[in-house]
Amino acid sequence: MNEALEQISQIFLDLGASIALPILITLFGVALGQKFPKAFRAGVMIGIGFIGIGLIVGLLFGQVGPAAQGLAARFNVNLDIVDVGWPASAAIAFGSQVGAVAIPVLLLLNVLLLAAGLTKTLNIDLWNYWHFAFIGGLVAATTGNFLMGIAVACIAMLLTLALADWAAPKIQAHYDYPDISFPHGTSAAYALIAAPLNWVFDRIPGFNKLKADPDSIQKRFGIFGESMILGFGIGLLLGLAGYGLDEPRADIIAILGLGINLAAVMVLLPRMVAILMEGLIPISDAARAFVTKRLPGREFYIGLDSAIVIGQPAVIATSLILVPVTLLTAIALAPLGNRVLPLVDLATIPFIVALMVPIFRGNIVRSVVGGAIVIGAGLFIATALAPSITKVAENAGFQNETGGLISSLVDGANPMTGMFYLFGNMGWLGIAGLAVASLAFAVWVRIRGKARVADKAKVAA
Repeated sequence: MNEALEQISQIFLDLGASIALPILITLFGVALGQKFPKAFRAGVMIGIGFIGIGLIVGLLFGQVGPAAQGLAARFNVNLDIVDVGWPASAAIAFGSQVGAVAIPVLLLLNVLLLAAGLTKTLNIDLWNYWHFAFIGGLVAATTGNFLMGIAVACIAMLLTLALADWAAPKIQAHYDYPDISFPHGTSAAYALIAAPLNWVFDRIPGFNKLKADPDSIQKRFGIFGESMILGFGIGLLLGLAGYGLDEPRADIIAILGLGINLAAVMVLLPRMVAILMEGLIPISDAARAFVTKRLPGREFYIGLDSAIVIGQPAVIATSLILVPVTLLTAIALAPLGNRVLPLVDLATIPFIVALMVPIFRGNIVRSVVGGAIVIGAGLFIATALAPSITKVAENAGFQNETGGLISSLVDGANPMTGMFYLFGNMGWLGIAGLAVASLAFAVWVRIRGKARVADKAKVAA
């Protein structure tokens, strides 16, 4: 049984998002009542969208990586834990028994929570269930208890759904995506953290009056405020910081190349997201029809990958600025105990800030400051979890070519990962505490949502 589960997990991991997700979405669409050709087309289109996004994110890392390493080398700081990115996290997730049963178990849990009225989100982002499996797999491996891992994965799903419900109104209004929420394991927790940060920013004289959303920037700076030109400028600055001018001819070419490539990212990423959305919309409509028929009169959201918003100008601009800021933050925090060198997951910073940007009302300056704070704190989480992540990743079959400790920004530095790892390793008492707290938060979100609906009805009357 164990070997069969591990083989299923490994096949799923080997397929990757661009293959596994079309298969899952096609099956999901048929289960929702769609005809096979329509479900299959949607699945293939989603796969194409993920390939396109992957190519652009790969371009981003291919260009930013060498400049990032050059910047770190200039400061001569020894950061011995390498950020190998989300592939290590995915290896833990799908290389474990928890990962093998995660999708059916968590999907069933989501349906039960939706039927019970404890969430408004139907999470059709099946591939990214691996984030919950990662947390559960990490706890299962370190405690040696499979049931504990499953319990933690389920609680992580519950909390993430509640976070998605809580953040949905602001995110829907900002991105103009009605009836959509984002129960994405990478992004959801950061939206909650952004709320108190934004409260503080609103009370800092001068800072609270600074308008730095893309529209305001473009109005003020004209063509130099366009996202494409902004990406070019950020690329030049990052290139200058990373490469310097030690060899003028070669370095100038590299700097200009980085500038034009980051400008390309600003233009191409939104178009790849549009392709992804073309595939998601039919599945979203089918899911809405399915739930409406069985739960008439109930308001609900379709839960999607935050990939569909990373192409927004404020998100991309914030992410590009945060690349050098993240590196400088890691270097500055080294004397205080950080040992992680951000590297592979520099290209996934858009997913970290995607749901923070709406909370900051699209203000790029606030988003950069808030992003630097959460990433800086996350580096200490990633440092603390590195020994466990390294051990579990290698046991799951991840090829650790660094020869030392590894971690990641996406899940290794995520505050939810740190919290669940800490309480999960306290045994069943800690897990029960997590369950009670997560359930209480979900109930509070639902009560708060009903009160908001009632207030709107009074105003309309």
